[in-house]
Amino acid sequence: MQSSIQTPPSVKVIGGNGQISLGKQYAGRQVLVEEQEAGVWLIRTATVIPDNERWVHEPGVAQRLASAIAFAQAHPADGANLDEILDVLSNGKR
Repeated sequence: MQSSIQTPPSVKVIGGNGQISLGKQYAGRQVLVEEQEAGVWLIRTATVIPDNERWVHEPGVAQRLASAIAFAQAHPADGANLDEILDVLSNGKR
């Protein structure tokens, strides 16, 4: 959880290109900008999740992924039955 540090208001000048600097501590961050009414903006830092990665954040997925990782760590691949695995994968038979 992020802290709720409040700083006193400061005057910023919007440059000729329409940009405003929030400070180097925010360099490279993505933000949400909401115009709440004419001349009133709410700017919040945000983490944007690409559509093709959204499934990872669905309920239960994190636990299933953690279980799969734990299984893989407890049962490292050794290649002992590699021919059998390749046969199953190529022929779709079990």
